[in-house]
Amino acid sequence: MGKMIRCQEGHFYDSEKHSSCPICGVSGLNIGKTKGRRSPESSIPDDGEADEKTHGQFNPAKKKSGEVRTVGYWGKKLDPVAGWLVCIEGPDRGRDYRIKSEKNFIGRSAEMDIQVENDERISRKNHAVVSYDPKNNRFKLLPGDGRALVYLNSNDVDTAQTLNPYDIIEMGDSKFMFVPLCGEHFQWDTKKQEPEEKKSEA
Repeated sequence: MGKMIRCQEGHFYDSEKHSSCPICGVSGLNIGKTKGRRSPESSIPDDGEADEKTHGQFNPAKKKSGEVRTVGYWGKKLDPVAGWLVCIEGPDRGRDYRIKSEKNFIGRSAEMDIQVENDERISRKNHAVVSYDPKNNRFKLLPGDGRALVYLNSNDVDTAQTLNPYDIIEMGDSKFMFVPLCGEHFQWDTKKQEPEEKKSEA
């Protein structure tokens, strides 16, 4: 340790490491506000507005007066649930699967809309299809495009069949109960809403 001396304010510091008291700082020095920095790959513009609370980093909540910013919408439009398939027998017993509008392809593959991954007797792709027609507010069960069979209430399905509440669908070693949300008592509003980006431009 070097020679310890005392400053005018009474602080002790090592004179060999510091030319002046590091606690008091350098008197008369004013560095002002620092401007925010951004990485080259950042998509947020650097408008030079730094926030004291973020220690000079860009604060997206702070904007110039009169400036309007549109927050980008990430991902595709939400497709609301229309009903469910509930596994009541088989390896995935107790699990539920969301049914959305139009065609829902069923299989073990992660590419399928309804993935039943633990029943090895279910085809990887397109074992069967459950569809919901929002225009006519009805559900149907269709056979897949492979050799595997699908059954509706114990009857094999070779053409499109109308699905009614609590029907039983059989595939592989599994049974599924059909539970609709949309139907006689409820239906999602099918009117197309104006995108948020266009609303903000108005």
